Amino acid sequence: MRVIEAIKSRASLLLLALLGAGVVAYEWNEIRRAEVIKSAEAKPAQSKARGVLAEGRVTVYPGSEITLGAELGGRIAALRVKERDQVKQGDVIAELDVREQRAALNEAWARVREADNDVGYLKGEEARSEQLFAQNVVARASFDKSTHETRSARARKTSMLASAARLETLVDKAKITAPIAGTISARFADAGEMIAAGAPLVTITDLGKLRVEAEVGEFDAARVVLGAPVAISAEGHDGKTFRGTVEEVPDLVVPRQIKPLDPSRPVDTRVLLVKVKLEEAVPLKLGQRVEVEIGH
Repeated sequence: MRVIEAIKSRASLLLLALLGAGVVAYEWNEIRRAEVIKSAEAKPAQSKARGVLAEGRVTVYPGSEITLGAELGGRIAALRVKERDQVKQGDVIAELDVREQRAALNEAWARVREADNDVGYLKGEEARSEQLFAQNVVARASFDKSTHETRSARARKTSMLASAARLETLVDKAKITAPIAGTISARFADAGEMIAAGAPLVTITDLGKLRVEAEVGEFDAARVVLGAPVAISAEGHDGKTFRGTVEEVPDLVVPRQIKPLDPSRPVDTRVLLVKVKLEEAVPLKLGQRVEVEIGH
């Protein structure tokens, strides 16, 4: 009997131990479950897939940067601006030495005045010859000669006027004015230098019309849409990003122009030159390299 009671007692203890272990396991699972739920609630939402990444440069809108050149060859008499100067449309930027052309112009106008006097005199002679011919005082040949001389004098005057106008145009070209308002971003010559016709003098840039030209790989071309938001960043700005918007998506892919900073990126790919409008004033410099992320 004692053996049976001992066996029953041990079975009871074992059952109690199993029940206790089950309770502990249940409580442990409940604790872990609560921790998992709490951790999931505290964990931030998973970030969205990144947009299209590309490299680009700060540029200006078409017509906002113009390089002025000299239409005439000669010596620069005056170059009135230096880099970073602000100019208004119509301001005189440079003048060429055209003393020789100006002297020729003065001579041409003197000849025009001389021809004008000849025309006036011959017109009077023609009128008198016409009266005498009407009175049968002079022959027809004399009247015709007078008429011919008057017409020839008028033709000479017209030719001299054309020569004077041509020389005046050359003299006017010696004064080079700013076609747009902006900043002198580059200067290529100095006063006193001899330059050839067409040689560049200065570049004028409207720095208030900056935008970004991003080189998007052709494999990402289908992911870029008009109006998409753009985040722009550049070295030296403490991780700050600037806002932009895709305003132009061309229909043509071209060879890459910017060598990628990341050596893992291919250099011989073709890209889409996407134009990005800046939504705020930025401290970026013209030509500065930037990184862009184009959203969807």
